[in-house]
This record gives sequence, C-alpha cells and structure tokens, in this order.
Amino acid sequence: MRLHEVRPRPGAKHRVKRVGCGESSGHGKTSGRGTKGQKARSGGSIRPGFEGGQMPLIRRIPKRGFNHRAFQTRYAPVNVGALERLSEEVIDEEVLRKVGLVKGRWDGVKILGGGEIHRRIVVRVQAVSQAAKAKIEQAGGKVETVPKRAS
Repeated sequence: MRLHEVRPRPGAKHRVKRVGCGESSGHGKTSGRGTKGQKARSGGSIRPGFEGGQMPLIRRIPKRGFNHRAFQTRYAPVNVGALERLSEEVIDEEVLRKVGLVKGRWDGVKILGGGEIHRRIVVRVQAVSQAAKAKIEQAGGKVETVPKRAS
C-alpha cells in the first residue's frame, strides 16, 4: 500500500448540503429554514437561556449559600510508583514538570501511595499522603513538605 492508495473508510465522507441551489435540489427557496420568523433571518439567533421574554429559569430559582470551590487548594496528583522511574535523587515540582508528570496550573503537588518504590529519594512537595510517606521512608528516603505557592 502506498500513500496515494490510502482512502477514507466507506461512509466517513459526506457530501456537503448545498442550500439555496434551486427547488429541485430539495434545499431551495427557504433553504431548510422554514417560513419567516426570527430563526429564518440571517443572524437571527437567540442567546442560550432566553425564554422569549418570560423570566428565565436561572433568574426564577432562589440563590442561597456560598461555594468555596473557587478558593480550594488543588494539588497535582503523582503516585509513588511514578517516582521510581526518575533518576534524580531530590524530587520537587520543577523536576516533575520537566519530566512531564505534572502539567497545567496547580497550587502544588501531592504524592499519593499508588505503586512501590525501592530506592532512596528526597521528596520536596506541598503535600504527601500517609501511605506515600510510609513507603518513601521505608525505602530509606526522606519527605520534606514545602509551603504551597502563592497563586
């Protein structure tokens, strides 16, 4: 098989619906938009949540309470088993980001107890589970917690 012989799977490609190309096409005249009205006009769309002038549901229901989700501390989870593969003696957030175990925006890193570790390492992160701490110390390693980064 060569590159010029590669074809898409049968049924993967569809013809584009060409509207406004005469009555015999089946999509002529009103082009599948029905007759008159706001949705038949160009640019005629209504915003999500709009209920035709009736008070929208989101404004009808009572709002109560407070949500702390915006203020919670979010840690990037990393299992102990993943640390076994790293060659560094001292492991911190910078090392974990460099090898790709931590990506994106987090308030810090938390080491979790999944997997096993058999070599001596020093871990400097914001949080460690009890199981992970026990496994690291059992292997002769050391756990140091550092304060979380200011966001």
